[in-house]
Amino acid sequence: MVTGSARGIGRALASAFHAEGARVALVDLDQSDLHTLAGHMNAARPESAMALPADLTTEAANVEVIDAVRHAWEDIDLFFANAGIAAGTDLTTDEETWNKAFAINLHAHRWAAKHLMPHWLERGDGYFCSTASAAGLLSQIGSAPYTLTKHGALAFAEWLSITYGNRGLKVSCLCPQGVNTDMLHQADDFGRGANVVKAAGAVLEPEDVAREVVQAIDEERFLILPHPEVAEYAKAKANDRGRWIGGMRRLQMKVYGY
Repeated sequence: MVTGSARGIGRALASAFHAEGARVALVDLDQSDLHTLAGHMNAARPESAMALPADLTTEAANVEVIDAVRHAWEDIDLFFANAGIAAGTDLTTDEETWNKAFAINLHAHRWAAKHLMPHWLERGDGYFCSTASAAGLLSQIGSAPYTLTKHGALAFAEWLSITYGNRGLKVSCLCPQGVNTDMLHQADDFGRGANVVKAAGAVLEPEDVAREVVQAIDEERFLILPHPEVAEYAKAKANDRGRWIGGMRRLQMKVYGY
């Protein structure tokens, strides 16, 4: 089951899992692209995909799509909380935008896990994956809501692994930097965020990220870093946080001029 799977990383993930032989439940707000992708998958292998249009900003919506998959296919082996939004800038961002960012980027992960865990613990097996972004390890210049929610998503994945890892749960967290998706191209609308990401390193294709994810899941690797340089940035941050913040300020100056 992959949320945010109509386009971008989610679509690439769902396609990669399907190519590996999995049945795939596709969840997204975009009904048209979602049904088109499911149609392609079912044409290649009948009854191997289902499309579940949904707005995941409420707990009820998350429960509804999970229940729909269980009703059709008994249970979910791997859940990938990939849906996310890039919205908001600084302390002037309105509360509705803050709440939506937290609902999709963080609370949807929590709501899904809340509903998945009893079944997984009962059978002693389950796999929870999430997309948190390099911003979850570092910070997103230009967007406080994105930074906070992605930090939270990574922290939640860590907590899940610590708490349930000895009871059969496997957890992976994807933290890419720049990826050629609609989110990257739309990031300029909330504060030139795309320019910052492009200045920080290479921009990968979603399919490149998906290949790395499939390998990481095969290895049951917790942290998935399609951009290896992110690990070096994280080490620099841990070794000397003050110096790292200074570097981030210089990057901000380069892009924003302040």
